[in-house]
Amino acid sequence: MKKDAMADRTRNRSFPVDPNVPRWVCQNCRNPLCIVGVDSYADKFFSDASRSGMQGSSIHVASSVLSTTRMDNSYVVLPKQKPPRPRSGGNSQGDAAAALQPGKAMEESFVVVYKSESASDGSGSHVAPGGSDHSGHLQPHNSGFNSTITVLTRAFEIATTQTQVEQPLCLDCMRVLSDKLDKEVEDVNRDIEAYEACLKRLEGEARDVLSEADFLKEKLKLPILPHAQAAIEESEKQNAEVKAELRELELKSSRFKELEERYWHEFNNFQFQLTSYQEERDAILAKIEVSQAHLELLKKTNVLNDAFPISHDGEFGTINNFRLGRLPKIPVEWDEINAAWGQACLLLHTMCQYFRPKFQYRIKIIPMGSYPRITDSNNSTYELFGPVNLFWSTRYDKAMTLFLACLKDFAEFAKSKDQENNIPPEKCFKLPYKIDNDKVESYSITQSFNKQENWTKALKYTLCNLKWALYWFVGNTNFQPLSAIVPSHSEVPAVGSLYTKRGTEPNKS
Repeated sequence: MKKDAMADRTRNRSFPVDPNVPRWVCQNCRNPLCIVGVDSYADKFFSDASRSGMQGSSIHVASSVLSTTRMDNSYVVLPKQKPPRPRSGGNSQGDAAAALQPGKAMEESFVVVYKSESASDGSGSHVAPGGSDHSGHLQPHNSGFNSTITVLTRAFEIATTQTQVEQPLCLDCMRVLSDKLDKEVEDVNRDIEAYEACLKRLEGEARDVLSEADFLKEKLKLPILPHAQAAIEESEKQNAEVKAELRELELKSSRFKELEERYWHEFNNFQFQLTSYQEERDAILAKIEVSQAHLELLKKTNVLNDAFPISHDGEFGTINNFRLGRLPKIPVEWDEINAAWGQACLLLHTMCQYFRPKFQYRIKIIPMGSYPRITDSNNSTYELFGPVNLFWSTRYDKAMTLFLACLKDFAEFAKSKDQENNIPPEKCFKLPYKIDNDKVESYSITQSFNKQENWTKALKYTLCNLKWALYWFVGNTNFQPLSAIVPSHSEVPAVGSLYTKRGTEPNKS
């Protein structure tokens, strides 16, 4: 009631604002405050000789403030008690002297603060007046302002120490704080009363504490019932059994831990070995895959295609780049012609030899490099190499005619194999140039009494027919060189699959 009455009296008053006092903010709601009416008290305080050494000690702010100024809106009420001992600082001696002097206790002291109407100055920092320099030191003519700051600072320190709340506070916040402190005081008083009542009750009771020996004696005097004794013994027995079982379980647990540790150790080793084996297996599988791909490529590759490439060079047919034939303007050397015949004989002999005994090899070709020979059914041998007389070369002509006959027999055998494999008649093997005795198409292969142009043309067509036979052989067989293991005749793959390479017809020109 006293506080409310004082607030009502001061609310209707107006006080002048002291421009020398810095702006402050409420430490709770952060509203700006302005201190007023402190200069006169500060002058009296510092002019008093008995208080000149007490600038840092407890001060009676409220008495002088009430005598010289009037409160505007807010104030801080300090309780009636002696100021606390300072924590640290150079003013400890002055504070102690002030605390020991009688009559220095504050009685209903309070600090008058002015509630600022401007919210722009609520930062809480002191705004230095115009009479101070940049370093914060006051000029000599502002000693009154310095004393005002000292008084306010010390007053707020005392209030903060007494209330354990940062000061200054506005009136509303101080009321909330006051109500809170009153409630805490009531709670503490109730606890004190309860403790005092309990202490009185305990002091009134008689204390009779037994010693250890007396306690054991009293325990032995108590009667023990038979069934209780039996229950105790049974419990002790069960306790012993449980302890034994617990020890056994602990032993098993330790063994299990050892087994588990060993298991994980072996498991890690196994995982490491498994990873190593898997990596090795993957590497081997990769090598196998590459090798299989290479093997498939090799299976599809026939050595005869690379060993006996047949082509043409203008009017000449060539095998392994050896020209076969002669022209008046281009007299090919006989060594080259002999080498070409040797290559052709070796190729035809290899293909015929592969299909024996199914192929009736009546005319035998004897490849001997550049000096091949051919044997007829009567075992008569004829030389297929030159040089020979251009007007009389019967044996040479006979050898070339026998070569054509052998090539024709192989073509008929290839056609029969296609028919056996149910190849349509229009797709069965057929030579591009018809062979009739010693003629290929309409050109004679004999050299005697024949033009070199016609002889060269007949030789070119012969090589073309040989190339077709080679294509059929490659497409229908899995040829292995003679140096390799030759399979038995029963293991020879079926001949007569579709002649895939027949679509590439040799040049007839």
